[in-house]
Amino acid sequence: MTERFRDRLADVIRRPLITEKATTALELNQYTFEVDHRATKPDIKAAVEKLFDVRVIGISTMNPPRRTRRVGRFSGKRAQAKKAVVRLAEGNTIQLFPES
Repeated sequence: MTERFRDRLADVIRRPLITEKATTALELNQYTFEVDHRATKPDIKAAVEKLFDVRVIGISTMNPPRRTRRVGRFSGKRAQAKKAVVRLAEGNTIQLFPES
């Protein structure tokens, strides 16, 4: 684990991603999260295991290129986002949608 996130693992995971592809991956016990772009796989694994009290088997990360955004004549870049697909051990689940 890197020194950057040692004391604040909650800053690694930004939010869960709910897309059609991510929803179908839930059947395979895989969860998709948007994470900090500086986070490494050991950081992500430690954060998910500590925050959700589950056992992580594998992690796949993707760091897509930043998108350009225009507003009138001004152009800029969107915030950098890194996606992580986390595969959990059999019998472990994460409750993304709390029961009302």
